[in-house]
Amino acid sequence: MTFDYDYFVIGAGSGGVRSSRIAAGHGARVAIAEEYRVGGTCVIRGCVPKKLLVIGAHFAEDLEDARRYGWTIDSKSFDWQTLRDNVLADVDRLNSAYQTTLDSHGVETFLDRATITGPNRVRVGDREVTAANILVATGATPSIPDIPGADLGISSNEMFHLDALPKRALIVGAGFIANEFAGILNQLGVEVTLAVRSGTLLRGWDNSLADRLVAISTEKGIQFRFHHEPASVEKLEDGSLRMHCTNGKALDADLILWAIGRTPNSRGLGLEELGLALKPNGAIPVDADSSTTLPWLHAVGDVTDRLQLTPIAIREGHALADRLFGGPVWRVDHDLVPAAVFSHPPLASVGLSESEARTRLGSVRVFTSDFRPMKNVLAGRNERALYKLVVDGATDQVVGAHMIGPDAPEILQALAIAVKAGLTKAQIDQTVALHPTMSEELVLMR
Repeated sequence: MTFDYDYFVIGAGSGGVRSSRIAAGHGARVAIAEEYRVGGTCVIRGCVPKKLLVIGAHFAEDLEDARRYGWTIDSKSFDWQTLRDNVLADVDRLNSAYQTTLDSHGVETFLDRATITGPNRVRVGDREVTAANILVATGATPSIPDIPGADLGISSNEMFHLDALPKRALIVGAGFIANEFAGILNQLGVEVTLAVRSGTLLRGWDNSLADRLVAISTEKGIQFRFHHEPASVEKLEDGSLRMHCTNGKALDADLILWAIGRTPNSRGLGLEELGLALKPNGAIPVDADSSTTLPWLHAVGDVTDRLQLTPIAIREGHALADRLFGGPVWRVDHDLVPAAVFSHPPLASVGLSESEARTRLGSVRVFTSDFRPMKNVLAGRNERALYKLVVDGATDQVVGAHMIGPDAPEILQALAIAVKAGLTKAQIDQTVALHPTMSEELVLMR
């Protein structure tokens, strides 16, 4: 059978764009469809604009600390519209850059919704085309609770387009999105409350880091309401919102942000009609090579719900295109993947948490450094950083590294190489400290 394309990609996010580019580089005839904007969640309404908001918000403390360093600041003010518009302008720049990448590699772009109508068949807009291989890279979408009045709240998608900042914000969730926006809004002068269904933050992260983030965030004025699960939301006469909880309590705010997770974006693509059994949350089951049980259908990135991280989607898309179209055959290693939470201060982690290591390995040694960064000392801030290494007691291998403090993600990236390489604590100890830095604490732990 002759196909219109060798490869048709649904979703022009990080995974889809990388896979398209690599496939085209191997000589494949490639098309990609995107119903919103080229660039996907990370570039358009996720990692990139959020990180810019984090940077912008951090100036609140930097300007305050500057006085202790001799700088005279007569007055300071903040304009949300300026930050918002400059961030959105940078999103436009990246959107154009991603489109240019596709164009320069000869990838045909359809700015329309695509659905799979049968084996090797795609309907995009009012046109139906065929492809030897089809990739679903549609990512995930913010989860909204199924409760009365949920539509009165917003998701992270809308946070980048607010006309004005609220006086009071209620953020529902305990994960990285909840804590990142809590830090942003708090630094920009918003009264922030986090409503958490359970009794802890950041499930899956090392407990000591989560506990430290609660302590620091509380000191900064963020309020936490644990064991508060939403039951309904109503709009009050003054225009504010009230969230009723299953424990009988209520929380009032001017804005409610749902940050309760992200759901794989697979519904309505025609997958069920193909007989493909999706997971309960809508994730597309794939094998280690990102292929489904249908030999012509593949999926990468958040829609598979393996690891919802942009660099993982990029690697999965790259590996798949190499395998399908003549490149080196390789698989993505989903083990020992570093992650970060750009809260205030940020967290970073790789490998096993202390509790996971004790359960899995038994014999474990834990090394910590609990210190006040030099910048905070002179600024008069009591905020402390915490670094932690988890070591296999039998082999001396470092199996986990976790930190909270200024620039933690930047520091952990290099340390993640050591953990991935299986280096021992003794080898890290042999490394000379780079002084005076925060990162030198990593080689001074005894």
